[in-house]
Amino acid sequence: MKYIRYAIWAVIAIALVAVALGNRQPVELTLLPEGLADIFAFNTGVTLPLYAVIFGGIVVGLLIGFLWEWMREHKHRAEARRQSREAHKLKREVKRLKGEKHGQDDVLALLE
Repeated sequence: MKYIRYAIWAVIAIALVAVALGNRQPVELTLLPEGLADIFAFNTGVTLPLYAVIFGGIVVGLLIGFLWEWMREHKHRAEARRQSREAHKLKREVKRLKGEKHGQDDVLALLE
């Protein structure tokens, strides 16, 4: 099973290297379109290889997806924490009640 995982990672690595080698030409990324940049006098841009833009877009998309999913599941995690606290409290109460019961009635203690 370990070898299959390594083989899949090797195929992914080869595909990423092939994409990087095939897209080495530089591209210019600008924050605003040219017309808006002239209006706001804020013309910021950077020149990067195309593969860096592609991989950066993938990473940013993954991060946004992970954050979105984490926020979406917040209510489920909160409910699970609440149920865990309640179960722990009930276990302590059962333990305390068993201790009180064993001290009072020897016949019932033998049955349990």
